[in-house]
Amino acid sequence: MDPTTNLSEPMDIQETLERLRGEAPDRIERVESAEALEDLAAELTGKRSPIAAGRRSLGSAPPEQRRDLGRAINDVAAELDALIDARRSSLEAAEAADALAADRVDVTLPGRAQPRGTIHVIQQVMDEIVDIFVAMGYTAATGPEVETEFYNFTALNFPVAHPTRLESDTLYLDYGDDPEGVLLRTHTSPMQARYMEQHEPPVYLVVPGRVFRRDPVDSTHSPVFHQVEGLAVDSDITFGDLKGVLDHFAREFLGPDITTKFIPHHFPFTEPSAEMHVYAHGRWMELIGCGMVHPAVFEAVGYDPNDVTGFAFGMGADRLAMVRHGITDLRHLFDPDRRILEQYR
Repeated sequence: MDPTTNLSEPMDIQETLERLRGEAPDRIERVESAEALEDLAAELTGKRSPIAAGRRSLGSAPPEQRRDLGRAINDVAAELDALIDARRSSLEAAEAADALAADRVDVTLPGRAQPRGTIHVIQQVMDEIVDIFVAMGYTAATGPEVETEFYNFTALNFPVAHPTRLESDTLYLDYGDDPEGVLLRTHTSPMQARYMEQHEPPVYLVVPGRVFRRDPVDSTHSPVFHQVEGLAVDSDITFGDLKGVLDHFAREFLGPDITTKFIPHHFPFTEPSAEMHVYAHGRWMELIGCGMVHPAVFEAVGYDPNDVTGFAFGMGADRLAMVRHGITDLRHLFDPDRRILEQYR
């Protein structure tokens, strides 16, 4: 059917409408895509369609026939629009069903599980150490990693000329105008002074944290490592209490069958001082530095050394992790290779 047919006579309009009624439904039903349907709709009822041509020719029809012809044109147009809408809905439903079928997911298939993460082995060890001491009545606390010389050295009875204060050992920061100097803490011990300044005795404290020293990276050293500090201050604490607490800790952490011994040593902030060694993996190894708190430390924080006594200890969490798991190279603990880290779930 030529959509440009010139309909000028009422008879032509009637014939065209009858042909549309007879042919259009079958053509609409045979359309197989929404795009083709839109093209056919434009041909049947659009601006250049026979319907549009019939409406334009109404002006030349006899006045007494215009109303009936106009109604007939509108009726046919409405019938065709209804058929087109119905076919459009059917095609869209079919296309949606095809899209769903193409995107179908078999929910009975096993899922793609993401690799399960875990807490890093060093954090596991620090958490366990803290738990053991908290079970003995200690309080856990953390302190700043950026410290002043006063808390890191002076308050802990380090002499002014002590070699640890040198830049060859300690990482100083260019920060502010503090005459004491600002540095990355070399141990977690500054929290001893900070905590005692703010709390009256008795004090039972355990402090986990990260520390920094100017050490080369090798199998047993790193410029960044982890410590757990401990402090007990009360009215009548003895070295025997220190030995009993640390021996209990070692057995809780490494097992009930280990042997411990204490060897004299020197730390500026304890007197007397000692190292606790344990027999594990067929050999003796140093595990914890400890001693009775030096009276100068009590004086620096406002405690009267005649009224209190106490002990302090510090241990490397990295070293304890190595002893626990039989690791021979410290660098393995900082290696991001999952094949290494997954062994310590």
